[in-house]
Amino acid sequence: MSSDAVIQVDALSKRYRLGVVGTGTLSHDLNRWWAQIRGKPDPYLRIGQKTKSRNKTKDKNKFQLSALNPLSALDPDDPNFVWALRDVSFEVKRGEVLGIIGRNGAGKSTLLKILSRVTAPTTGQIRVKGRIASLLEVGTGFHPELTGSENILLNGAILGMTKQEIKNKFAEIVDFAGVEKFIDTPVKRYSSGMYVRLAFAVAAHLDPEILIVDEVLAVGDAEFQKKCLGKMQEVAGQGRTVLFVSHNMAMINNLCGSTVFLKNGQLNDMGTTERIVASYLRATASPMQSTKKTLANLQYPDIHIISFAMEDVAGAERICFKTTESIRLVIIYQLSEEIRGLRIGYDVQSAKDGQVLFRTFDDDEGAIARLPGRYQASCVVPGNLFVPGEHAVRLQIGVHQGRWIIHDLAICQFTVCHLDGTNSRLGDQRPGIIMPKMAWSTTLVNVSA
Repeated sequence: MSSDAVIQVDALSKRYRLGVVGTGTLSHDLNRWWAQIRGKPDPYLRIGQKTKSRNKTKDKNKFQLSALNPLSALDPDDPNFVWALRDVSFEVKRGEVLGIIGRNGAGKSTLLKILSRVTAPTTGQIRVKGRIASLLEVGTGFHPELTGSENILLNGAILGMTKQEIKNKFAEIVDFAGVEKFIDTPVKRYSSGMYVRLAFAVAAHLDPEILIVDEVLAVGDAEFQKKCLGKMQEVAGQGRTVLFVSHNMAMINNLCGSTVFLKNGQLNDMGTTERIVASYLRATASPMQSTKKTLANLQYPDIHIISFAMEDVAGAERICFKTTESIRLVIIYQLSEEIRGLRIGYDVQSAKDGQVLFRTFDDDEGAIARLPGRYQASCVVPGNLFVPGEHAVRLQIGVHQGRWIIHDLAICQFTVCHLDGTNSRLGDQRPGIIMPKMAWSTTLVNVSA
């Protein structure tokens, strides 16, 4: 572990037994617990495996968590187990803001739980220098029957703070969370937004050396998310370390200097945020042919997606367009029963940083009822709109003022280029996320002598 590193993850793996809690029976669990009490090895480990151990140094703010079983001692194809993480290694330096991205099920939350000592690894080792504050789920570490003020004291004690240290920060925490009126109300009566505001305020204000934040910020409103990002930037500016998991690529780009890309429980890539985010968006936006195969298999209780196509105005399928060309998005779907207020729409975003350029729905002029049958919905995006580069389309289907049926599904990536066929021209790399053609007019109003 290098001198400026605060987290070192070495060959970390975590697997879970499918359909079984603990060792399989209550008697086995009791026998395992009794063996631990007596300092004996786990009686249910396979031959060649060693007992997991937690090795703590004398410094209470340093810990080493190890699982000494070699990965080779475990059967990787055992159908009774699923691997949430597999042989992951990386290092985080002091003051670094590290993003962690990946699809659902990639292993992001499992990694954070191991780093936060919520669960232990199956194999591998982590070393951490510094006190960790974690915000993994809404209300983590809160007792629902206690008031907001009591939970601040409880959370601070869990993080290792003295009562006086917590009191010194108390007013600042309450003000940041914006729950002054409800601070003496049991948190079980809080909304999910109030819950996460208070939980984040506690974690961020109790001076942790390492702050770990999962996707929970998605619960907060836009104003609070902005406050949280500002606070995390402030924490990083003070030389402390932040690990941030999010599906919002714009947030990752704005906050993180480097990023880890997890895929199927493995470390797919790690490096500068701009490069990793671009790689992730390319991986999640399917080419047209594979998109058709994927969508053809999407059947929901309400709707069956038959096909999607990206076309030019002549009806030819393409994924590369010039800046002046219009783009036609066509989706065909089947309804087995009437749906009132069905909404079919798209997010179009930059493939470089995930910034959403716009969202459009077919009911923008009013909610309508769709009777059973097969439908084709087309949307024409005008030319002279996109900045040259890579862009992506994500499908959004829901019920007006109700629920999502399909939310944020990546279905296609396309390229927009200049009239000369390139993505950029010397002296014409314009800033911004769109490039609409404006109606300019210049008139000679006076002739100079």
